[in-house]
Amino acid sequence: MRPPGRPPFPPPPPGTGFPGPLGHAGLQIPEADVSHIRRKWLDLPYADRSPAQRLDVYLPDRGNGPFPVVLHLHGGAFAIGDKRDLHLLAYLCGLKRGYAVASINYRLSGEAVFPAGLQDIKAAIRWLRANAGRWPLDPKRFAACGGSAGGNYAAMVALTASVKDFDDPDLGNLDQPCDVQAAVDWFGPTDFLAMDEQLAESGLGPADHSQADSPESRYLGARITDIPERVRLANPMTYIHVGMPPILIQHGRVDHLVPFQQSVLFAEAIRRIAGPERVEFEILENADHADPLFDTDENINRMLAFLDKHLR
Repeated sequence: MRPPGRPPFPPPPPGTGFPGPLGHAGLQIPEADVSHIRRKWLDLPYADRSPAQRLDVYLPDRGNGPFPVVLHLHGGAFAIGDKRDLHLLAYLCGLKRGYAVASINYRLSGEAVFPAGLQDIKAAIRWLRANAGRWPLDPKRFAACGGSAGGNYAAMVALTASVKDFDDPDLGNLDQPCDVQAAVDWFGPTDFLAMDEQLAESGLGPADHSQADSPESRYLGARITDIPERVRLANPMTYIHVGMPPILIQHGRVDHLVPFQQSVLFAEAIRRIAGPERVEFEILENADHADPLFDTDENINRMLAFLDKHLR
């Protein structure tokens, strides 16, 4: 089952905060080989505002559905990455467990700042529900999953279904819901303004997320220390509520890009506000950001067991 190892992120180039060679604009990681997947539909447009508004759908080799859906939200510091990056392979393991997989591209921060990417993802979910009969997908069993920036987006999707400011009517299908029934957040940032202090506390880093050219500042369109209210709106911590979908959170203790304390405090807040049954949280000892330890057979089975619990 195990996919090829997720390439660990090297230290970011000085002064950029970006996690090494990922994504577009000359920064590449390998593309996942999906040639062996028999039933797939690639580069489907879910809106028409940007070439980025495309998604891929993969179905198990057997079965007529309707299939529960794993929504893969790629990472890449909100600025780079692609729906077919090698990181997709961990989630494609769900095909053998009877899950469909939809991998979604969205506008990156170089094209449009927050909340454009989140609006795109919600539009993609609505489009999938509007077209669920084509494959078929089960519109009542969706889970948002991702790592790093994708983990932030997975949490935001799970927590903000009722936040109308994150709906863009021009992207279509507003008659369809954008909620999900579960989420998986691997090492996602959840409280941007606390990241540097937490990295310094752990002796990791560089602690440069508050710089004007950091991924988070680029994502929000200004230096995050100058726009605390806008930062609050982009933090999953802001939207924890009673009745939220269950979420699996995993984080590496020696993550040098997104401090593990982000997930510790996020999980604690969910337990306190929504109840302990709404979160499962684990620290992977000795794991760095996007570490291959997340892609072991054991951990992928752990993730799939969580999805089985809430989507089966």
